[in-house]
Amino acid sequence: MNKAKILLTTTDNLQSPHPRPFNSSHVSLDYLESFIKKTTSIKKQPIIIFGANWCPDASLLEGVLQLPSVKEFIYKHCNVLNIDVGDYEINTGLFQFFDPTIEGGIPRVFILDAEGKTINLDSNDKMRSAREHSPQEIFDYLQDFIGN
Repeated sequence: MNKAKILLTTTDNLQSPHPRPFNSSHVSLDYLESFIKKTTSIKKQPIIIFGANWCPDASLLEGVLQLPSVKEFIYKHCNVLNIDVGDYEINTGLFQFFDPTIEGGIPRVFILDAEGKTINLDSNDKMRSAREHSPQEIFDYLQDFIGN
């Protein structure tokens, strides 16, 4: 049974330019695993987003995540880790943690359940076309996996 979705409000307006959340930092596998463990220990869902500031879809996705309604929902249910891939020269090896067949393409969004299991593996590349989706469609996608 599908739960009722939260709808965006008139105060949920995308800002321009979109945020640039990626900081060129190298992320180790130990750090990624620690982030997941810490997040699940407080009964929240980890969300790991691979992207880069040069990517318009990654920037748009971050803009949607910063909308007041989305931000409140995410804060209540999740912790988000943004992982910069630069020009595909950093952190791409961490794709293997989730799926050994991934070679590239961003943004990649991995949503884990409260036990740390990836629950959107079949659609982790959906946001690679974020610009083709409305903010509500992006929020609906997140709600499909979060807080269940």
